[in-house]
Amino acid sequence: MFISKVLSITALLVGQSSAHGAVTSYQIGNTVFPGYQGYSPSSSPKSIQRQWTDGYNPITSVTSEKMLCNGGTSAALAADIVAGETITAKWSQWTHSQGPVMVWMYKCAGEHSSCDGKSKGWFKIDQLGMTAAPLSGTAWGNDIVLKKLAWTSTIPKSLAPGNYLIRHELLALHQANSPQFYPECAQLKVSGSGTATPAASFLTSIPGYATASDPGVMVDTYMSKATTYTPPGPAVWTG
Repeated sequence: MFISKVLSITALLVGQSSAHGAVTSYQIGNTVFPGYQGYSPSSSPKSIQRQWTDGYNPITSVTSEKMLCNGGTSAALAADIVAGETITAKWSQWTHSQGPVMVWMYKCAGEHSSCDGKSKGWFKIDQLGMTAAPLSGTAWGNDIVLKKLAWTSTIPKSLAPGNYLIRHELLALHQANSPQFYPECAQLKVSGSGTATPAASFLTSIPGYATASDPGVMVDTYMSKATTYTPPGPAVWTG
């Protein structure tokens, strides 16, 4: 009986520790675009999302090549969106409150099939870190995802048309000085009358936008007395 209870508790704790999350679908207007689930087979239906294959597990090194799109390198489809419209990323599960939400875009030089996202062309269009102290509280972007399992962002209205990648990233800070990164990418075809592109100061590479010692990455949400928090990387470009 005792051993059975111990095994049950252990299984529960393991399940809780491994149940993180990932973007599993997107919505633009009334259209829903399915993404992937944890451990989706390669024969899954065609998607706008670049397939990630490592379940819902985190990336723990900010310099890992998987930081780019969680290992995803291509997708069969792309979603049409007009600059100024919104896109909602949806998670099937998420379990952490502390940490920022960051939404990035990258303009492809040509077709999505040849767009690897590896140059210094990533820019943020949206983010939310901590809105009220303490660091150990729940006034975080991640907590909104925890409660809604969704995040809606507006494509800057002045953005020039073209083929783009969009990257949703949750940075989980619930473990002291042990950041966990959860990024997923999808493919967009942006249309509209905009002509703007971000200045160099808004652009960065992924990996490369932060280091392990960055104060927005290496955070002790329980012992730190900090009352403010700035997400890592460049400022948000709004057009």
